[in-house]
Amino acid sequence: MKDNTTNTDNPPTSKGALYPFKFQPIFKKIIWGGSDIYEFKNISPRQEGIGESWEISGVEGNISVVDNGELAGKPIDEILRTNKARLVGKKVYDKFGDTFPLLIKFIDARDDLSIQVHPNDELAKKRHHSFGKTEMWYVIKATPNAFLYSGFATPITPDEYVKTIEDNSFTDKLQKYDVKPGDVFFLPAGRVHAIGAGCFITEIQQTSNITYRIYDYNRKDAQGNLRELHTELAKEAIDYNVYENYKTEYSAHINQPVELVTCEYFTTNLLEMDIPMARHYKALDSFVIYICMQGHCTLKDNKGNSIFMEQGETVLVPADTESGLIIPSETTKILETFVK
Repeated sequence: MKDNTTNTDNPPTSKGALYPFKFQPIFKKIIWGGSDIYEFKNISPRQEGIGESWEISGVEGNISVVDNGELAGKPIDEILRTNKARLVGKKVYDKFGDTFPLLIKFIDARDDLSIQVHPNDELAKKRHHSFGKTEMWYVIKATPNAFLYSGFATPITPDEYVKTIEDNSFTDKLQKYDVKPGDVFFLPAGRVHAIGAGCFITEIQQTSNITYRIYDYNRKDAQGNLRELHTELAKEAIDYNVYENYKTEYSAHINQPVELVTCEYFTTNLLEMDIPMARHYKALDSFVIYICMQGHCTLKDNKGNSIFMEQGETVLVPADTESGLIIPSETTKILETFVK
């Protein structure tokens, strides 16, 4: 049973005060989805075919709704419009306005997903009046043969790219990685990528739903038609450079934060702990998101709020929070994300 209790120790001192939020997950039933999301989140009865759980979303048509406390039932966009910098921080609000800037997902791929690329801010604004999409993956679970693609293994020109799509040799140009739990991949806009069968991941990304499908293994839809590809749209969006390593290398340390990714859109730390860990937010001028990967813990903030969090849950700490104390009940692993 999920415990969505907030402010159990000391309730807010003033009506309307912001507190750590949980949200109702938005489940996506998709043909390639599995059952790992329900199991990971300890939800019964288990459902098959759930490909994604959107944990925090400000994407139009998929707006997250608060699941705890005084503001339960309120959508995140309404809370943002009402509280502005109190929720997200002044510098974040000045840049993104009334759009919550990050989308947090769990993805469970039972089949190989299509090969994709996302445009950067400039191209997305010109074509779609949208933000671009830079993202990262943290592998939660992987079957023995699970893999993913990230970036190019060999040089390729835009015209060669089009030719390889036509002759079905595009995957030969990509860098393929066998994956295991704890692997991290940073995917700036323009990087070609795909999740393979057997990958269960956390995805942290810009708030954008703009995706160009490059290649889909000649699969057909339920009507027998080949799925639409966005070959020409992707041509201008792709970063054709070859890089030495597309996997993020890091050393895990218990009871101290480990930075995994930092970019202009988000910074993500890994917190693995078996003793309480203090976190200080005042200088960040940003909200903070916690995604519990393993174990369970209690987060207490300087306002007197207390919230319990367990594996598979995501909590948003408002930007007007100055500090927090994370108290693990056992060895606990958390991803911490904010805008630097």
